[in-house]
Amino acid sequence: MKTDRKRGLKRKIVYLTAAALLFSGVPFTSHATSSTRQEIADKENEKDQIEDQIDASKQEISGLKGEQKSLRQQLNELNEQLTAVSDHLAELEAQIRDKEQEIADTVQALAEAREREAWQYDCMEKRIQYAYERGQESLLDIFFNWDSFARFLNASTYTESVARADDEMLDQIIETREFIESEEVRLQQEKETLDYLKVQAEADKSRVAGLISQTSNRMADYADQISDAEEEARAYEANLKKVEEDLEALKRKLQQEIAMSQRAANATWRNISEVTFADADLQLLANLIYCEAGGEPYEGKLAVGAVVINRMLSSVYPDTMVGVIYQRRQFSPVGSGRLELALANNKANADCYRAAEEAMSGMSNVGNCVYFRTPIEGLTGISIGGHIFY
Repeated sequence: MKTDRKRGLKRKIVYLTAAALLFSGVPFTSHATSSTRQEIADKENEKDQIEDQIDASKQEISGLKGEQKSLRQQLNELNEQLTAVSDHLAELEAQIRDKEQEIADTVQALAEAREREAWQYDCMEKRIQYAYERGQESLLDIFFNWDSFARFLNASTYTESVARADDEMLDQIIETREFIESEEVRLQQEKETLDYLKVQAEADKSRVAGLISQTSNRMADYADQISDAEEEARAYEANLKKVEEDLEALKRKLQQEIAMSQRAANATWRNISEVTFADADLQLLANLIYCEAGGEPYEGKLAVGAVVINRMLSSVYPDTMVGVIYQRRQFSPVGSGRLELALANNKANADCYRAAEEAMSGMSNVGNCVYFRTPIEGLTGISIGGHIFY
């Protein structure tokens, strides 16, 4: 919307400038001036297009930087996730090491408990074996050898206490061994759980690392795109600067041409009888008429020829056909090379030659006009075919 308003304002300025020139009595433009005005209009359009391209590039860069910022946030979040997962994994690994040490200690304790249990069984078996080997006779010998029955009873009580102590110790050893076995099972289960959690944590770490790699690659890709877009924007800006310089030069040229038209309006004029034509002037003028008005009616061809002759008669312009036609930046077919091609093949037809001959004889259907151009809004003059002469 802003660009459209800016362009509309430029058009209004052009129209107002044209109107001011017309109403001030200054000739608006020659064919050369109209060419300059067209160049200015083209440069203005080119400038608008480049500004649009710069705006589009800036929007693209802004969008890319927004995406890059979003990716940078994602990367920061992923790095935080990776740190958390790595810390959790390290914690699990530490827990697994502790659990493995607990299991090793438990296995060692279980081995020792089983040794104590075996030793206790062995001791009990030996005592029982000893008792049975001595048999009943040994018991009678013991009975009759004691000094008293009371001492015998004390010995019997002691034997029973030893047996009962053996049983109690064996029960305790068995209970300890069973407890250690259950602890070993529990620890193994806990280790299996930790191993499973470690596998999951490693998978999470691998997944997050993969996402970080993808995000980093995408950020690098966006950085390249931003760099390319910025380089493109710099090229547009350099081009815009060049166009603006060209535009200023064209505007200065237009002012010079307008000043030239003012001088021509107030110039002194020679009579046609004072003009000397070269041998090649007829062919030169006929081919210029062909290039400028080849598709126009005969009156339009004669009018173009008359403008050239009027310039030769005016003191503002060169006094030769070659000087007028090849004056710098006055007739566009000269600058474009079309006139040279026409001359090389003598493209001018009979009407073009007839119009050139009549103009060179002093005939004019446009009075003293020294300018012509395609019609534009607000320009008045003699209208012939597709041109206005003034």
